[in-house]
Amino acid sequence: MKTQILIVGAGLTGATLAERFASVGKRVLVVDRRDHIAGNAYDEHDAHGVLVHRYGPHIFHTNSKKVWEYLSRFTAWRPYYHRVLGVVDGKEVPIPFNLQSLRLLFPPRLADLLEEKLVRRFGLGARVPILRLKEEGDEDLKLLSEYVYEKVFLGYTLKQWGMRPEDLSPSVTARVPLLVSYDDRYFQDTYQAMPEEGYTAMVRRMLSHPNIRVLLRADWRDLEGEVRYEKLIFTGPIDEFFGYKHGPLPYRSLSFRFQTLPTPWHQRVGTVNYPNEHPYTRVTEFKHLTGQGYLPHTTVVYEYPEAYVPGQNEPYYPIPREENEALYQRYLDEAKELEGVYFAGRLGDYRYYNMDQAVARALKLFEELAYG
Repeated sequence: MKTQILIVGAGLTGATLAERFASVGKRVLVVDRRDHIAGNAYDEHDAHGVLVHRYGPHIFHTNSKKVWEYLSRFTAWRPYYHRVLGVVDGKEVPIPFNLQSLRLLFPPRLADLLEEKLVRRFGLGARVPILRLKEEGDEDLKLLSEYVYEKVFLGYTLKQWGMRPEDLSPSVTARVPLLVSYDDRYFQDTYQAMPEEGYTAMVRRMLSHPNIRVLLRADWRDLEGEVRYEKLIFTGPIDEFFGYKHGPLPYRSLSFRFQTLPTPWHQRVGTVNYPNEHPYTRVTEFKHLTGQGYLPHTTVVYEYPEAYVPGQNEPYYPIPREENEALYQRYLDEAKELEGVYFAGRLGDYRYYNMDQAVARALKLFEELAYG
């Protein structure tokens, strides 16, 4: 078998690269060892007709006009602003913790004082990482930071990552800051929407080019010697590619429990976080995401974080720590010695990408390889 571009992985990164190379006349072979396309963004209708995300909720949001316009070639969009509540002291409050959360949890006079100090110190609309807030010298802001740290961040981080917030790269806690605003949307990006027919349908269109061939239930190593190619783009784990020769890169994994309930709605918003109760971190109700409010029943998923064990479960989240970055750099040095082999995606780059970041990375790599 002969192809010009061999892409390992049929997720968003692989599909973007495949479509782009096919569009300039290259023959592309995409292989994936799973039995479906779209990677972790894979969605399908369950037995009750609810469109569910099999690997946990994926919410599309971006500030990149380029990414938005590119994906819009393959899907119509349903506007959707994701909202998340967290259970804190028995109350459901907006997450990220914002001025609404403040007023739901603190006495009115103290809430007035804290809001005034937050606005004066950081400005209305500011996104303040919790570890940054903890450095404040003001006693009232210090009280607030300790409360939010203990009630919102600590328990959730311990469950999600298996370590304390301080033990992770600041980029992790910065993803869900304290928001000096009454805006209760989880994201504030310019473009926020869900693919009208789902991610799988979108990726199927991306891969429908006549120059693209897709091989599922296929391990790329089984094809060694059988497929001749000019370029190999690997979107799987970079440490797996090199046979874990420097040791496995640490990831966190997840397991999911889906439940269909005989009621139109189960919760007020798309996702409810449980920082301190239960072994699961959050519960997502898909009908909020998909707009299927007309269905008489609903499906939810419970997420249980767990340690990643190569060969036993899926690597979901690279763990951003200094020592892990150093180990990744050793694999990156190995990669630089290879000719015609490139790595991309959350696993290939060992980066905690959002979906739009994965697409942007793929578009940039294509431009470098095709025109650089």
